Amino acid sequence: MADRHPTRTAPRRCAWPGDDALMLAYHDEEWGVPVRDERRLYEHLVLDGAQAGLSWRTVLHRREGYRRAFAEFDFERVARFGARDVERLLADTGIIRNRQKVESAIANARAVVALHEAGETLSEVMWSFVGGAPVVNRRRRLADLPAETAESQAMSKELKRRGFSFVGPTICYALMQAAGLVNDHVTGCFRHRELAGR
Repeated sequence: MADRHPTRTAPRRCAWPGDDALMLAYHDEEWGVPVRDERRLYEHLVLDGAQAGLSWRTVLHRREGYRRAFAEFDFERVARFGARDVERLLADTGIIRNRQKVESAIANARAVVALHEAGETLSEVMWSFVGGAPVVNRRRRLADLPAETAESQAMSKELKRRGFSFVGPTICYALMQAAGLVNDHVTGCFRHRELAGR
């Protein structure tokens, strides 16, 4: 939902960032920007998986901790993490210390490596669900945004088939929004117009 009282210094934007400076910067600079880079897509997998049951604000405020803990999201390095690394991560206060989520992040790194070994990329797999180009939605209010779609359901099923975890349809749709596979900025938001032309 766009701000009700925009000013010349505050552009109209989606309402979900609130007044949190980090959330505002993320909304204005990253959310919905098309991502095809493998490492950044892996980062989205880790962070959106970590968000399960939590707010995005909670995860975003720990992103630097995740970057440090997970080797700057170098999935080839993370794929080599073992039991000692899991215990190290579970003691790291800079991330969400949930064993299933930590083990999922490592398993997902291994799944990305397996894709590469099979001659595929995570980018190719993910973008195939939107025909290779961002879907530009025209949602007027925050309440109009779905939690999942047929495309995110199909992506979830395929990623699970390929060994990924913490990739349910809702998590997949959050990733699709964040990584710009869909443009879900509301129509009154200045970013909707900017990204619709990409």
